[in-house]
Amino acid sequence: MRVNGRPYEADDVWEGESLLYVLRERLGLPGSKNACEQGECGSCTVRLDGVPVCACLVAAGQAEGREVVTVEGLADHARRRPGHAAEAAGAVCPGEPEEGRPGEPAAAHSVGPGSEVGGPAEPETRPAEPETRPAEPETRPAEPETRPAEPETRPAGLEAVRPAEPEAAHPGKPEVGHPVAPEAVRPRQPEPSRPGQVAPLAPVQQAFIDAGAVQCGFCTPGLLVAADELLERNPDPSDADIREALSGNLCRCTGYEKILDAVRLAAARTGEAV
Repeated sequence: MRVNGRPYEADDVWEGESLLYVLRERLGLPGSKNACEQGECGSCTVRLDGVPVCACLVAAGQAEGREVVTVEGLADHARRRPGHAAEAAGAVCPGEPEEGRPGEPAAAHSVGPGSEVGGPAEPETRPAEPETRPAEPETRPAEPETRPAEPETRPAGLEAVRPAEPEAAHPGKPEVGHPVAPEAVRPRQPEPSRPGQVAPLAPVQQAFIDAGAVQCGFCTPGLLVAADELLERNPDPSDADIREALSGNLCRCTGYEKILDAVRLAAARTGEAV
């Protein structure tokens, strides 16, 4: 079967295995949650050939040769839609330079020696500076006369002790008071993530974050999949449409009001992007 746009195979699947078990335990996609295993809570909601289903009630064999979309693939699925709603909404991939946005590179490189803004005017005012500076060296030669006296007051053995301090320090374990090399505090580069995590968030995912619709998060994957399917089918849903689409998803934390706000927000942003 294809999961989130990629082909997967699972061997030795017995007749009683559910699609939820295969996704979580065999394919390593734990986004869909295992709660009631009776199709009542909706926390395991995925899309099977575009239709939201409870993965705990679907036999794994029924998914053979079919297309499955889980919460891990919502962002990629949103990008493949006509119009690229996620990109039009201003989403940026992690690691993508923001300089690529229109207007920013011009502002960053507009000031320079060869630029039209302020460039030619600079050389005209700078030649006048050297005329006043030659007078400065006349007062500075007096400084070296007082400085040579400093080494005479220092103990003779002090210079022999200081060079030994860097040798005693262990590499990677700097002593208190010693500067730490930049390499020692440089953050570790993030490891490559799975497909679906590198892409920008889907509009409904970002809306859930912005509206504060996530608390414990256990029901969130199923809600996201159901809400995303609703917005794909009906970009401008009414409150009754939202309640009907999410009626099979239970939440014990939020009270649902912020979840409804998140879906309304995602619908508004999708409409603006189009």
